[in-house]
This record gives sequence, structure tokens and C-alpha cells, in this order.
Amino acid sequence: MGIIVNKENDKNNELSRRIDADLKAKLSGNSRSDDDEVPDFAEDSEYVRDFKKTGRFSWAWIVLIGFAIVALIAIVFS
Repeated sequence: MGIIVNKENDKNNELSRRIDADLKAKLSGNSRSDDDEVPDFAEDSEYVRDFKKTGRFSWAWIVLIGFAIVALIAIVFS
């Protein structure tokens, strides 16, 4: 049993040309010197859009979790 794959080369080539043209346009518009700070677009991505920044007492949660792990280890080994 075989699978027949039909590629539409004309559409793929046209899409590749359009992508290349878009990338070249973006690169020519973003010419910067090495001293400029490069922006990080991670905060703009959809994955982290609804996340909140860490609060100022988040270190307390880390300490409490650490104490809980130490307590569990002490209970198991005593």
C-alpha cells in the first residue's frame, strides 16, 4: 500500500517568494548598530500575554516550599 503525495510547486514557490520578500523588507527596515539594544518580543507573544509578573513576596513561597520538602524528607527518614 502506498501513499500518493501531490505537491503544488507553483503555490509553494509563490509562497516562498512572498516570505523571502517580506523577510528582506523587515531586515532592511531594522538596520541597527551593534550598540543598540535588541528588543525581546517574548512578552508580546500570545503564550505569555495573560501572565502576570512575579509579586514581591514570591520569595516567601519558594522558602515555604523548601521547608515543606525538608519536612517531608525528615518525616520519611526518621
